[in-house]
Amino acid sequence: MEPSDVARLYRRIEPLHSMIYFAPEVGEELSELGIDHPRAQYFAQRSAAMGPVGPGVVAATYFNFNPALVVRFVPMIWLSASPEAVLNARLRAADRALRRLLGDAATSRECERAGVLARRAASVCGPEGRPLYAAHADLPWPDEPHLALWHAVTLLREYRGDAHLAALLAAGVSGVEALVLHTATGRGFLPEVAQATRGWSAEQWGDAVVGLRSRGLVDDALSLTDDGAAFRDAIEAATDRMSAAPWQHLGDEAAAELAEVGGGLTKRLLEAGAFPSGVFAAGADRAPTVS
Repeated sequence: MEPSDVARLYRRIEPLHSMIYFAPEVGEELSELGIDHPRAQYFAQRSAAMGPVGPGVVAATYFNFNPALVVRFVPMIWLSASPEAVLNARLRAADRALRRLLGDAATSRECERAGVLARRAASVCGPEGRPLYAAHADLPWPDEPHLALWHAVTLLREYRGDAHLAALLAAGVSGVEALVLHTATGRGFLPEVAQATRGWSAEQWGDAVVGLRSRGLVDDALSLTDDGAAFRDAIEAATDRMSAAPWQHLGDEAAAELAEVGGGLTKRLLEAGAFPSGVFAAGADRAPTVS
């Protein structure tokens, strides 16, 4: 299996997890616990699996958030609700959101089959050097097939995410530089959204741009240069190599089946408006479907 195959297979199913960060159901559930700010809700729901951690752990494992933003909300969020309460609220939100977005497909044989295959893939993921994956892997598996699928994709997503941070560090890329490079591809967040939601000031963002431009990685239009594209491709290839084990364990036939069945569910989710407009560039996999 080539690295490009790993990335393609992953992209087919990843939105089945990441829809949770845009689902209004999360805000409703966490507001009931006294966690109201959108950034606080993000930090709480994603880090709760690690326990009542402090801002340093969150900044380290998330990588591209300004630590000064993290410290505004962590560890204060744990004064409002325990990690256990947050995890339960997150699972309730995932249940509600998937039922809304997928409709009758949430209880379909296809959804159940995708969950079985994704769980099989995740079964060979190891915890070494992957703190966010390891924390979520310690959580119990949900009984409902659509939630089992969501949990499996969550594990695959955090497994790959931890690997990506290792690849970025090996390449000498900081958190804010990683964001600038990602937006420069035209396939991720819009630059202004990435800067604002991750808490970087205009000066900090500008300094990162200057540094990347001096290295010949971005041009004056804030697009990747040829060297920049090759540099980022190498980071992605390293990420793919470190994330290949689940897909290799499935084998070509089962991996293709998961891509087809899971991809169909992802398509339905995107068509239902899982991701808002004005957040992602037009070339992003999660850009809203235009009818």
